[in-house]
Amino acid sequence: MTSSRELALFALGPVGAALALIWALLLARMVVREPAGEARMREVAGAIAEGARAFLGRADRAVLGWVAAMAALLLLASRLGHPQLTAGSALAFVMGASASLGAGWAGMAVATKANVRTAHAARSGLAAALRVALAGGSVMGFVVSGLGLAGLSLSVWLWADPTRPASADTINGFALGASTVALFARVAGGVFTKGADIGADLVGKVEEGIPEDDARNPAAIADNVGDNVGDVAGMGADLFESYAGALVAAVAIATVTGLGRTGLILPLTLAGLGVLAAWVGSLVARWGQDPGRALSTGTLLSVLLFLVAARWVLVAGYGQPRLFWAVAAGAALGVCIGVFTERSTGAGRRGVLRVAQAAQSGPATAVIEGLALGMGSVAVPTLLTGLAILAAFATSGLYGIALAAVGMLAPLAMILAVDAYGPIADNAGGIAEMAALPPQVRERTDRLDALGNTTAAVGKGVAIGSAALTALALFAAYADEAHLAVIDLLRPEVIAGCLVGAALPHLFSSLCLRAVGRTAREMVTEVRRQFAAHPELLRGEGRPEYARCVEISTRAALAGMRAPGLAAVALPLVTGVIFGRGAVAGLLAGALVSGVALALQMANAGGAMDNAKKHIESGALGGKGSPAHQAAVVADTVGDPLKDTAGPSLNILIKLMAVVALVFVPLFR
Repeated sequence: MTSSRELALFALGPVGAALALIWALLLARMVVREPAGEARMREVAGAIAEGARAFLGRADRAVLGWVAAMAALLLLASRLGHPQLTAGSALAFVMGASASLGAGWAGMAVATKANVRTAHAARSGLAAALRVALAGGSVMGFVVSGLGLAGLSLSVWLWADPTRPASADTINGFALGASTVALFARVAGGVFTKGADIGADLVGKVEEGIPEDDARNPAAIADNVGDNVGDVAGMGADLFESYAGALVAAVAIATVTGLGRTGLILPLTLAGLGVLAAWVGSLVARWGQDPGRALSTGTLLSVLLFLVAARWVLVAGYGQPRLFWAVAAGAALGVCIGVFTERSTGAGRRGVLRVAQAAQSGPATAVIEGLALGMGSVAVPTLLTGLAILAAFATSGLYGIALAAVGMLAPLAMILAVDAYGPIADNAGGIAEMAALPPQVRERTDRLDALGNTTAAVGKGVAIGSAALTALALFAAYADEAHLAVIDLLRPEVIAGCLVGAALPHLFSSLCLRAVGRTAREMVTEVRRQFAAHPELLRGEGRPEYARCVEISTRAALAGMRAPGLAAVALPLVTGVIFGRGAVAGLLAGALVSGVALALQMANAGGAMDNAKKHIESGALGGKGSPAHQAAVVADTVGDPLKDTAGPSLNILIKLMAVVALVFVPLFR
């Protein structure tokens, strides 16, 4: 391949990044130009935006302390004479962390403007509301893709050298920065949003019988703030980390296995093609009349266009037709997981109806049915993931597995746009309720929100599937860096590491769920206190102390993110320094196998219980206020932290552990 062709193919990465960021800016301007409705709507939206900014500011200051400590550790290791850890590693780490933080802020800023405009657009009809909400969600999608691709393109340009395998160690720092921020953002955002949501539901909907997002509920603003900091900013950081991790894994394997400059450039080329495909898909989805069909069509079109372009580039540009099948295996896995997740958790699907029917006999049976659905839903995605791994490996070994992860996430901008539009629609419904808009407005936003639950579950499934592929690729890169030609399960330190690694996702989830539980208890106490001290609130007189509830969630979220984050970073380091590289390999393998299955179980169980509640609220089985509805609300409060806090954090956990091990392997004995 001539150098000019190499340069042209490499340019697809930076060009795709630039187009993504420009399109995100144009979409943001489109959203802002939409009418924001009457004064009461703007007042509620302003309170939500203020709370979201305040939380993210405090959370980011806490995260920056961790970033500074990790950067200092990398610099210290480089000064101690470890040639694989350089000042460039620390710089790449800071770049990855900064890009992740920036993506979260950009997505949240636009989401808090799109919510009120979606509520206003819902007065005109469902299609108008979908258009505004999807535009707001697309900003997050294209910002994440643009910043991730720009950062990795710059890193490869600065540091990657196919003649020096050690150069991959520097680029690994970018993934470490993205993963570190993502874990804290996902856990903190999840604790905030679910603590507020559960407190608002248990006291407001169950005890007092008032509607969801009622302005009389002191936790209503905190609940809506949580949609932005947890389901938009947190989820954006999550998928930014997945995207960066997949690209870094492919670059790292290409470097250490001697695939040359072609192996380095190819992942960036594919990612650039994915941006273009997602742009076309988002345009098609924006003008659909039926929300479900529009989002499905846009997503599938993005994947198909990406595959067509990837096939042409791999054959005509690289002369590597075999690699296409690895990319196609990853893309097909993403589609299949999405379809299966929709069939498991989608509104009106058999599994969801079973959970709703179980709610007729009480919350316990609804929870049991939801957990059973989640457990049963693990088998098919894990089987499909295994088949995709085998297919990708057959084409080009470990590099094929990394390309499969890239193929799954290349049209990320569209996947994330469809995911992020759901919280915007949810917020729009809250604003409609608190601003006392006509009932048909809330009905339309509820339809979008119910679909958003399913698209969010699909997004989580894709993130978990990509986590399995990416973590495996990072694991392989670690084994190569650690000079582990064979990982012997009969060695005691390896099997001990496996057992500890398998237990870690459960311990991590326990810490996350307990943090949510503590926050919810504080929220319930505070809401009850305000209702008891000010009985006039339930009569619609006076204004609740919304700020106290926002402060409770903020304080608890910042406290709750410390222990899970410390466990994820410290355990691989301590294991490697004390017990050696083989023990770390066992640790990573155990966490991968256990974490993927547990994440799928929790994400699908929570999504099914949420949509079962919404099914009853649509008028089925007695509708709102019925015993079945109260039982479904309780079941939903159990499922919420599973699907929005612990579950999605696990896919970050397994990749963060792998990249920590990969970066710090020179320190292990």
